[in-house]
Amino acid sequence: MKIAAIDKIILEKFRKGTVIPAMPLALTAERTFDRQAQQALTRYYMDAGVGGIAVGVHSTQFAIREHGLFETTLACVSEAVDQWGRQTGNSVLKVSGACGKTPQAIAEAEFAAKTGYHAVLLSLMAMRDDGITAMLDHCAQVAQVMPLIGFYLQSAVGGPDLPYPFWKEFVKIPNVLGIKIAPFNRYKTFDVVRALCDAGKENDITLYTGNDDNIVPDLLTEYRIQSNGTCKKVRIKGGLLGHWCVWTQKAVQLLDQLHDLVESGNDLPSEWLMRGMEITDCNAAFFDAANNFSGCIPGIHEVLRRQGLLKGVWCLDPNEVLSPGQNDEIDRVYRDYPHLNDDSFVKSGLEKWFADDIQIYN
Repeated sequence: MKIAAIDKIILEKFRKGTVIPAMPLALTAERTFDRQAQQALTRYYMDAGVGGIAVGVHSTQFAIREHGLFETTLACVSEAVDQWGRQTGNSVLKVSGACGKTPQAIAEAEFAAKTGYHAVLLSLMAMRDDGITAMLDHCAQVAQVMPLIGFYLQSAVGGPDLPYPFWKEFVKIPNVLGIKIAPFNRYKTFDVVRALCDAGKENDITLYTGNDDNIVPDLLTEYRIQSNGTCKKVRIKGGLLGHWCVWTQKAVQLLDQLHDLVESGNDLPSEWLMRGMEITDCNAAFFDAANNFSGCIPGIHEVLRRQGLLKGVWCLDPNEVLSPGQNDEIDRVYRDYPHLNDDSFVKSGLEKWFADDIQIYN
């Protein structure tokens, strides 16, 4: 299969660093696909100013594959993105998740390519017991189908341990576009950055945070890596985050402000560290950190439900529900940090996002 080149403008956004929300799955009360709400979510993200969307990933529920919704969801979101792009003249990076053993991952990447996606975010959950050599071969084969974004998924939701030697070899694979660093662990995050520098790929591969518990510090930190006799300076440029699929307009504003602060060269105001902790506190409520993330996806759904973007918190697994006390925690962070939500922006856009006629954008 011939790999289509990524549009220059889209690639520049990705390299600079942008907001890429991890798309939730919209369901009806009967747990069937809610196409209208899925399109509305997509339009919300577009109007919020994101530079990309990731579909078929953890926040979309990996179980869409077993329920026959992988192709349906990817096609719906891709079409909605393209419609919006034709109306506004803007374009974003479309990222598809890919899972499973090598044949499944390749098939998913091939479908994503045919459906207009630009890159694959590759989960290694299914390969966790196969060893580093097998995982690297797996990644290399998928990268022959589509540009690849590496994925260090936290172990609490099934991610394998991926040590420094893995990442040092991974970044040498041709057609790797970036890495989403999401182990929720500072030591493991540093492993990825150091491996990138030691392999001499710091100018070729863009780092994105997936550490929803440490978003602002990740985006403000300059890593100074002593590598091969030189000091290499590297930054995590943007976020590919489940947390950023809610209150997304404020996330876009946040990243713009952080980029401006970094580019100014000025000293870091202490208020940004406080802001970072506020966002982490919100994430603890949304992702249900108190219960080892068991209510992570329902928590995201609950915020979107309150805003009117989803009709309920339903997941494909009927047992995947809000944890006891999680609703109260979401109430608390709404009350404590009103400056972090984008409820007024969402309220102003709901009618057009749910409209059947895309021409309402004019």
